[in-house]
Amino acid sequence: MNSKELAQYIEATNSITKPWLLVQLRLKKLQERRAMLADDVYTKELEDIHLDLMKLGEWWRGIEDKVF
Repeated sequence: MNSKELAQYIEATNSITKPWLLVQLRLKKLQERRAMLADDVYTKELEDIHLDLMKLGEWWRGIEDKVF
């Protein structure tokens, strides 16, 4: 699945409020641009995505049935 297909899936399933899918989209877009980026730029962007992922924490605790 490429970033366009993933974005279409997110849109079609009304999943814009699911932050883990947005992180996946960012990762996919970064992966697709990898060949065009310098190593330091790629690493910085990957670190930024990782930081955002870690900020999600365990927000889903207690509402698993609603969000998964």
